[in-house]
Amino acid sequence: MSTSTTPSVLFVCVHNAGRSQMAAAFLTHLGGDRVQVRSAGSAPADTVNPAVVEAMREAGIDISAETPKVLTAEAVQSSDVVITMGCGDACPYFPGKRYLDWQLADPAGQGVSAVRPIRDEIEGRIRSLLTELGIEPTA
Repeated sequence: MSTSTTPSVLFVCVHNAGRSQMAAAFLTHLGGDRVQVRSAGSAPADTVNPAVVEAMREAGIDISAETPKVLTAEAVQSSDVVITMGCGDACPYFPGKRYLDWQLADPAGQGVSAVRPIRDEIEGRIRSLLTELGIEPTA
C-alpha cells in the first residue's frame, strides 16, 4: 500500500514484456520495500520476452514468474511517477502526476546479446531515479 512516505512508480511500455518488466524488476531489487513498483502495457503480450528473462537472470534477478499486465487508469492514478517507454498516445494522462518518457531500444524480437545493453541502460536509469526519490540502492 502506498503511503505519503513511500513513492509509487509505474513503468509502461506497449507489451509489458521487456523494458517495463526490466525496469520494475531493477526498482524492486534496488529499492526494496521503500518504493511501490508497478508495470503494465497498453497491449500486453502473452509472456515476458525470454531473452529479457535470460538477461535479467545474468544480472542476478529472476523475472521468470512475471506476466505482462494490462494498463489501467487506476494504476496510473495510484502512482506518483509514471515512466513510459514507447507507449505513445496509449498511455493515459492525469494532471498532477510526474511523467518521464525513457527513450530505449525495444528488445522485442532481439536475442540476449542485444538485450544486455538495454538492460544495463535501464539499471543506470533506475539508480538515478532512486537518487531522485531520495532512496539509497540496496545493491
